[in-house]
Amino acid sequence: MKIYRTASGLVAEHENQHYFSGSINLDALIARDDLEEYLRGTIPTWQRVDAGALSDLRAPIESQEVWGAGVTYYRSRVARMAESKQGGDFYDKVYDAERPEIFFKATPHRVVGPNQKVAIRSDSNWSVPEPEVALVISPHAKIVGYTVANDMSSRDIEGMNPLYLPQAKTYDRSCALGPALLVTSESLPTSTAIKLEILRKGKTAFSGESALSARKRTAEELVSFLFRHCSFPQGCFLMTGTGIVPDDSFTLHQGDEIRISVSGIGTLVNTVG
Repeated sequence: MKIYRTASGLVAEHENQHYFSGSINLDALIARDDLEEYLRGTIPTWQRVDAGALSDLRAPIESQEVWGAGVTYYRSRVARMAESKQGGDFYDKVYDAERPEIFFKATPHRVVGPNQKVAIRSDSNWSVPEPEVALVISPHAKIVGYTVANDMSSRDIEGMNPLYLPQAKTYDRSCALGPALLVTSESLPTSTAIKLEILRKGKTAFSGESALSARKRTAEELVSFLFRHCSFPQGCFLMTGTGIVPDDSFTLHQGDEIRISVSGIGTLVNTVG
């Protein structure tokens, strides 16, 4: 089943029907380790609505932090080593190390939702989207769902020095989530496809495709490291890395439309502005 966050409240999509609740928030739902089972019993008591209730979608996040995992795909390893002016072998070592790269990405107010504008830094000349699957994690480190994520990145800033990663990754409107939370107690199939298309003036400027099978680290492995000596009273989101990186000659422009699709979850659409 899927949960959408709208301006009016939450909308659940279950067995081709839509149900609305204006009294339950995502904090209460993400706090539950038994979320899928709970929703199956609760959703029928919500108000039945039509698909029109899915207008004015917001990012499916309430009070949660967003974190990221880097260099989890071989393609990302290659790109990071190529862009880095100093310490390129750091990324090679991270890819092969037992400990993954885990970094803080965004507070909720820096996250945008479907059809909203993501930003590129004014002090960056090389910015790209990073299409990813994000884990929805309860306070007890239980993966309760998944969503589509766009981890906007300033490649030239990170490339100057690996210590500049926070500036390359964390800024206002640097993260997009949506369109929905796929709530399931099962792991996503490794065949799950991730697609990126960037439109510029209505024409495809870049497209790429990957699959979860290309990710080196498991979701459970990444979660175990994130929760080492960190607590998340409202739960959290963890982006799991990207296997799609545009060519080095590509950078985003104002007005570009970014479309990220993950099979089974949906398509997240944002413009650069």
